[in-house]
Amino acid sequence: MTWTFTHDLAAYLAAARPAVAGEPVANTSLLTVTDALERRGPDAYGSAEPVFGWWTAADGSVGGALLCTPPYPLLIGALPDEAVHALGAALATEPLLAGIDALNARRRDAQALAAAWARPSEVTEEYRLYRLAELVPPDPAPAGRARTAAEDDLPLLMDWAGAFGRETGEPGGPSEASLRDRLGYGGMLLWEDAGTPVSMAGFFRPIGSVSRVGPVYTPPELRGRGYAAGVTHAVSEAAYAAGASEVLLFTDLANPTSNGIYRRLGYTPVEDRVEVAAV
Repeated sequence: MTWTFTHDLAAYLAAARPAVAGEPVANTSLLTVTDALERRGPDAYGSAEPVFGWWTAADGSVGGALLCTPPYPLLIGALPDEAVHALGAALATEPLLAGIDALNARRRDAQALAAAWARPSEVTEEYRLYRLAELVPPDPAPAGRARTAAEDDLPLLMDWAGAFGRETGEPGGPSEASLRDRLGYGGMLLWEDAGTPVSMAGFFRPIGSVSRVGPVYTPPELRGRGYAAGVTHAVSEAAYAAGASEVLLFTDLANPTSNGIYRRLGYTPVEDRVEVAAV
């Protein structure tokens, strides 16, 4: 039973892709990040070289995986307990993990890893993964309608994506390449009221029939009018139309408003994840 770590994306995909794809809901973030790396190259998330890892059980099967695309935290997928325990030791000894100063994992796994980490740490973010059970229209319906974003909307999307990132504390700035990729498959929607864009939402390309909604953003001065509910409903329909049979999204547990909106639209909780950072 052992962890393997590498900078080699091809080796990671050959070893870990079947195990990661076998749990597409719990591993949704791993799947979308590796998809971006395959499509846009190893610098899709920044100039630093990504790190990949997978856990091999005693019978030779791969039981889970992780990756890190600096400056983002170490992203840890669904793991068996013995893999979590061994990863706790590897955080202190594996050279390829030496620069890791934050991790994102299922709540229970994050707690175990934080306890094993040879560094003081604290929880910095708490997320909840939701699955769409049955899509319910917003009530009352907001004014306006949704439309698919186009190339001419790219400056606005860049502006709003940057504002979303600053508000949520995401490292780095918005990626024009990522937004262009989404425009290519109709993955960004705008909500318009009286012909003026007032909110946006995106969805990731379906992988294994699973798609994830995000980001959802409304400028602060336009909030409280139901626009986010309207555009989230529309983008959820768009994800289904693009071939997804499961539609997911993450929410910040510190934001009760967004959690309430998504529940009313038919999203149900799956599991919680947390980010833990060294202090």
